[in-house]
Amino acid sequence: MSTETGVPLRRRSNSLNGHHSNDVAFDGTVPSMENNIVKKTDDGYANGGGKASFMTWTARDAIYVARVHWIPCVFALGVLFFMGVEYTLQMIPARSEPFDVGFVATRSLNRVLANSPGLNTVLAALNTVFVGMQTTYIVWTWLMEGRPRATISACFMFTCRGILGYSTQLPLPQEFLGSGVDFPVGNVSFFLFYSGHVAGSMIASLDMRRMQRLRLAMLFDILNVLQSIRLLGTRGHYTIDLAVGVGAGILFDSLAGKYEEMMSKRHNLGNGFSLISKDSLVN
Repeated sequence: MSTETGVPLRRRSNSLNGHHSNDVAFDGTVPSMENNIVKKTDDGYANGGGKASFMTWTARDAIYVARVHWIPCVFALGVLFFMGVEYTLQMIPARSEPFDVGFVATRSLNRVLANSPGLNTVLAALNTVFVGMQTTYIVWTWLMEGRPRATISACFMFTCRGILGYSTQLPLPQEFLGSGVDFPVGNVSFFLFYSGHVAGSMIASLDMRRMQRLRLAMLFDILNVLQSIRLLGTRGHYTIDLAVGVGAGILFDSLAGKYEEMMSKRHNLGNGFSLISKDSLVN
């Protein structure tokens, strides 16, 4: 018996009286969105019928979707809004500096740090300490706790970051404020796209939440926001680098979880071998 608890896309009718029910089956479960769509299209194009799905929609269905699935509705409006923005926006000329909303928002911080090199150095040193905290935690989870997921995720993330960062090498912003104590230490070159600082912090935070270390995860999230503001203020990253860094942390944490699951199944079936211990895979 299915135990899916997804929210249906549309209200479904009670098979006894044809009226809308509360979308709860007799066993107490809520039908999934996919199952409900299949039910609604039994006589439609999906099974060779002549009625398209949208022809069965009612005003009550529209109200239900707007009330229950308001988040996708907001994003649908966002699609329309940004289509208008994109198609009417004047492109940045080839010889001009890129426009960045984060740079505009942190213009005053950039001026403060430019006029106070000592403060810039202190903040850079603190940020390097935070990167060390991320790295220590991610490696600790594997070496000391026997849980390699965060470490695998970081390996996936930094490798893909290197490929993308080398493939498209963005220019340093003109107002960039470097520091010898900032990570990577020593004023060495680095990839702008995407932010490894932010992605690494996300990977650590997600692992903390899995282990119910909620206060530590919240601390990392706050420090991640602060480091993002600083990176924008020093022009060390564009806004898109930071946003993609958040997505990359979530994506590669998910992929590492799928990799662990796949390797665990292979090990249980006796196919192939694993470079990770049996205990670390099944934990």
